[in-house]
Amino acid sequence: MEKPFVVCHMLSSLNGKIDGEFFAAPECRPATVEYGNLRGFYGCQATLYGTTTMAGSYSEGYVGELEETSSVYPKEDYIAQSETDIYIVSIDPEGILGWSSNYLEKKGRPKAHVIEVLTEKVSGEYLAYLRKFDISYIFAGKEQLDAALLLHKLKQKFSIERLMIAGGGMINWTFLQAGLIDEVSVVVAPMADGGRTAVSAFEKADFLPWHKPVAFTLKEVKQLPEEVLWLRYIPKKQNDSGKTEV
Repeated sequence: MEKPFVVCHMLSSLNGKIDGEFFAAPECRPATVEYGNLRGFYGCQATLYGTTTMAGSYSEGYVGELEETSSVYPKEDYIAQSETDIYIVSIDPEGILGWSSNYLEKKGRPKAHVIEVLTEKVSGEYLAYLRKFDISYIFAGKEQLDAALLLHKLKQKFSIERLMIAGGGMINWTFLQAGLIDEVSVVVAPMADGGRTAVSAFEKADFLPWHKPVAFTLKEVKQLPEEVLWLRYIPKKQNDSGKTEV
C-alpha cells in the first residue's frame, strides 16, 4: 500500500529518555530549541502522536462520561472540511480523548486540523461527540491499530506526503516494528535522567507480539550549538527470512 514518507523525530537525554525532569532543566533548553527548529527541516504536513502524549499535551485530556445521543453514525471514515492542509494525527483506538475544537494551535507552529485515528471498538456516542466538533476521523483496524492501513488512508484521503511521528515510545515502536518508518531523527540533549518512570524512544506495548531488535544505518551526525547532537538513522531492511540486509 502507498504511504507517506515517515520520520520519527525525537528529543532525548543521553540515556535515551524522551520524558522526565530533564526537560524542565535550563541546560535542556538549547536542545529543545534545536528540536523545534529541525521540525521545519523535514517539511512534514502532519505530525502523529500516541494517546498518552495527546492527552498530556494537546487534547483536552480524557473525555469522561459521554451524553446519550439519538444520532447514529456508521463506523466509516469521516473527512471534515478544513481551513488548512496541516494536520495533527491523534492515535485513539478506543475513543477516549477530549476535545473543544477540530483545530490545534501550538505556539510557534501552524494551525493544524485534528484527525482522530480509531478502531471499530469505538462507541457510537464517541463518534457523535467527534461530529459535534466536526473532527475528522478514520478507522484503522478492528480491535488493534493497523498502522499500515492508517498510513495508506492518510495519503489517500488527505494527500499527506510526509508524516512526522513524535511519540510516545509505544507508538514509535508500533510503526518501527512494522517496517513503516523511513528515518529516525534524534536530538540529544547533553543531560542524563535517572528517573525510573521516564520512557525511552521505543518501547513495546504489552499487547504487541515480540519483535527482534531493529538495526540502523547512520545517515548523518551533526554537532549543534551548546553541546547538542543531531543523529539521523535509516532502519536496515529485513528480507523474507528475517535476516537484516546490509
